[in-house]
Amino acid sequence: MLELPTDLPADLAPLSWLIGVWEGTGVIEYTADGHRFEGEFTHRVSFSHDGAGYLNYSATGWMAAAEGESSVALVAESGFWRLSRPAIAADPGPALLPPIESTPARTVDDVEQLRADSGGFPIEVSLAHSDGTLELYLGEINGPRIDIATDAIVRGAGGKEYGAASRMYGLVEGHLLWAWDIAALGSELASHASARLAKV
Repeated sequence: MLELPTDLPADLAPLSWLIGVWEGTGVIEYTADGHRFEGEFTHRVSFSHDGAGYLNYSATGWMAAAEGESSVALVAESGFWRLSRPAIAADPGPALLPPIESTPARTVDDVEQLRADSGGFPIEVSLAHSDGTLELYLGEINGPRIDIATDAIVRGAGGKEYGAASRMYGLVEGHLLWAWDIAALGSELASHASARLAKV
């Protein structure tokens, strides 16, 4: 049974089912630049909160190793997941700037006003990868399903070519299932990896 926290800011209510640590395995299948990438990997994802109106996110992945070999670290990423809404004077930032005014805490009614015609809520996800890549995803959370796609990708001058991505997350029978499509190394947007994770 999935237990949802009750002490969350109202803006986190639609995202609350993500909170916790999830672990499992997945598969990589992608062809780019004349090379076929495939194999099984182990994945660990953590969603947490510190009382603010966003979720902290971190994830790591390792390629399963053949007997007698060391596993290969694939990626570590960290970032923030939040409902997409206009900033108000009571929000801190940018940088270390404090809020300009104080207002009552946001309520469920405030959050409900963000609901889209589709029935879901717009979200934004900002991620930093261990290889120096930065991604900004925009999308929607609708109950136990999340669909996001990159609005921007930033990489250093020496980074590998990476043009676009989309991700889908879903809660199915108590497991977090996800799929990640990418356009990279000269290939069009296509399925790249997927996994099934259990809460630990």
